[in-house]
Amino acid sequence: MFTGIIETLARVEKIENENSNINFTFSSKLTNELKIDQSVAHNGVCLTVVKIEGNNYTVTAINETLKRTNLGTLKPGNHVNIERCMPANGRFDGHIVQGHVDTTAKCIEVNDLNGSWEFVFEHEKNKNFVTVEKGSITINGVSLTVVRSTDTTFSVHIIPYTFEHTNFKEIKVGSLINLEFDIIGKYVAKMLSLK
Repeated sequence: MFTGIIETLARVEKIENENSNINFTFSSKLTNELKIDQSVAHNGVCLTVVKIEGNNYTVTAINETLKRTNLGTLKPGNHVNIERCMPANGRFDGHIVQGHVDTTAKCIEVNDLNGSWEFVFEHEKNKNFVTVEKGSITINGVSLTVVRSTDTTFSVHIIPYTFEHTNFKEIKVGSLINLEFDIIGKYVAKMLSLK
């Protein structure tokens, strides 16, 4: 389980296809603290460390993961947000994040608010994809609060610290991002659909 509080960025160093899978090699200042078989969220996607060499480590994304996320669009030199699993005795600063991305969304608007930024995203219409104003949403692994919400769009406001320390500074109009909707909202939507 994760909290959506990003620890640092990782840089894509190498991308290798292996059958229907892709092996991503990243460099990060956290590499020396990682171990084989550890779960790490990359842009909100929980992936297992399979190899460590020097400052680089490798994870494998299977076809199902590639279909649901933006990982297949990565290129060497791109940056991803990373977070290690929450320790059992850790503080819960974000919200419950599973590392199971539901879908991607497209950035359709970025507004400079003179001290913060508003990002507006659009996703496919789906009864399970629920956002509510002041509710939680995970974008590329970042725990955020929804500002405005419709059936297919929502906005978030980004403070300067988050902008500088995550890959939000690289998100532009047209960028594809990973979304994990709030788990409580997903359960409520599922229960209501059974009535």
